[in-house]
Amino acid sequence: MKSFKRFLLLAIVASLAVFAAACGNSNNGSSEGASAEGTAAADGEELEGSVVIDGSGTVFPFMSVMAEKYMTEAQEGVSVEVSRAGTSAGFKKFLVENGTDFNNASRTIKDEEKAQAEELGLDVHEMKVALDGLTIVINPENDWAQELTEQEIIDIFLAEGNKKKWSDVRPEFPDEEIKTYGPNENHGTYEFFWEKILEEKDLAEGTNLQQEYSTLVDLVSKDKNAIGFFGYGYYANNTDKLTAVKVDFGNGPVEPSLDTIAEDGDYANFTRPVFTYLNKGLAQEKAQVLDFAIFTMQNAQTIASETGFAPLTDEEIKAAVEELEGLK
Repeated sequence: MKSFKRFLLLAIVASLAVFAAACGNSNNGSSEGASAEGTAAADGEELEGSVVIDGSGTVFPFMSVMAEKYMTEAQEGVSVEVSRAGTSAGFKKFLVENGTDFNNASRTIKDEEKAQAEELGLDVHEMKVALDGLTIVINPENDWAQELTEQEIIDIFLAEGNKKKWSDVRPEFPDEEIKTYGPNENHGTYEFFWEKILEEKDLAEGTNLQQEYSTLVDLVSKDKNAIGFFGYGYYANNTDKLTAVKVDFGNGPVEPSLDTIAEDGDYANFTRPVFTYLNKGLAQEKAQVLDFAIFTMQNAQTIASETGFAPLTDEEIKAAVEELEGLK
């Protein structure tokens, strides 16, 4: 009897040891899985709810791919909705009570938008996610304007530049009317071009401004005398329909590419950071919103390269993730 009791006691102790070891292995597996997926949820925590994002059409491809990656690889229980009203129109949906969780932007937030956020008591966090190169595009049949100087581009799009025909740009160019195209005032790309490139001077009369980038691609691809502007990603996805102008900033023509787009590179004059803005209050209320923000920065370099953006540096990514982790 004593032998049986002793055997039973040893069996119980052994069973507890195996159970403890199994639990320990299970925890380690969950942690490693979360790290591999890039999710910020603690110990593989499964989240639910929604994340609502609007804003920039330029940033839309980046964020829509990011959302898909998050929902399929990190948090299947979270629904991430991404729309593309345009940067300025998106801020109108973001800077209200019970507004969107994020606003994508191809420009920095304006002083008046900051003031509006302050009036509403909203704490807004800026997240720089990638670099974009403003790309000047022409019809593939245009074989004369494949290389232009920065000033020639500015003069073409400026009302005071008075470049109505291609021959006004250079005498050897065709005596044909120039058709200028671009995104409308809802878009940060328009604002960047108008404010930074044209220095807030009037656009050339008759410039065709559109809400949808797909419409711009279509219009330029069908008009031999067309010239337009938008983010590099939309050109990169339509190289069979468009030609990117090589821009001479003073040291020879530079073709926009992921190698030349950089704030201190050869294409610097037409390079800009792109952002998403986070409502910090909602991020602290809803775990899935903060989790998605951290996931976005952890995966920003990969998604940027996949969607036509130049990636941020490792140092920038690390600093951004640490700042977001501090919101927990």
